[in-house]
Amino acid sequence: MRHSVRRLLAPEVLLGAVAVGFALGALAEGVLDGPTWLLVVGLTATAVALSCLGAVAERGQGGGVAAGLRSGGPRAYAPALVHSVRAVHRDTGQLVLDPQAAGSLFAFDLTVVPEGRRPFRVEVRHPLDVQDLLHRSRAVVEYDPRQPWRVVLPNRPPPEWAARAQRLDPEAAHTTEGPPAGLPPGAHVLVTGAVVAAGLLGVLHLAG
Repeated sequence: MRHSVRRLLAPEVLLGAVAVGFALGALAEGVLDGPTWLLVVGLTATAVALSCLGAVAERGQGGGVAAGLRSGGPRAYAPALVHSVRAVHRDTGQLVLDPQAAGSLFAFDLTVVPEGRRPFRVEVRHPLDVQDLLHRSRAVVEYDPRQPWRVVLPNRPPPEWAARAQRLDPEAAHTTEGPPAGLPPGAHVLVTGAVVAAGLLGVLHLAG
């Protein structure tokens, strides 16, 4: 509860909430008794705001997209849990129906469980399903211990690490650093924006 309240009062949430509040307020006023242009502006602004919040929520369901390994940098192996495998467009990240289509990649949603540190969730992209993860729930990754957001899927992981991955306890994912509990990402801006819109409408109608 306290975490959600702190997020509602965060500067970036309040700034976004003001924009969403004005959009929702314009839409509501246009629907109630405002001029037609206000309804059009409200509809357009609300549609844009909801699209942006939807994109934030979609990104927030997992970790960020992993970067590649540095040339000559430190490397280590780790087992990982496979949450999902999707085919996405290389440039836009949008879902594609045919994973063999030109410009498509596999997006592997993984929880990496390294030795001696907290597990973390990350999306690793690769043009091929190198470890047959469409049919498996465990993987082996290679990552940079100093910059753990640098993660790749090796084509041929060492057999001992492949065996360790198969023994990985799925409960390990419960300790991962992921999205906070409570409202999903973007919902705090929407909730606060709705409050701002209600306040604006109240002030306008009292003044009128």
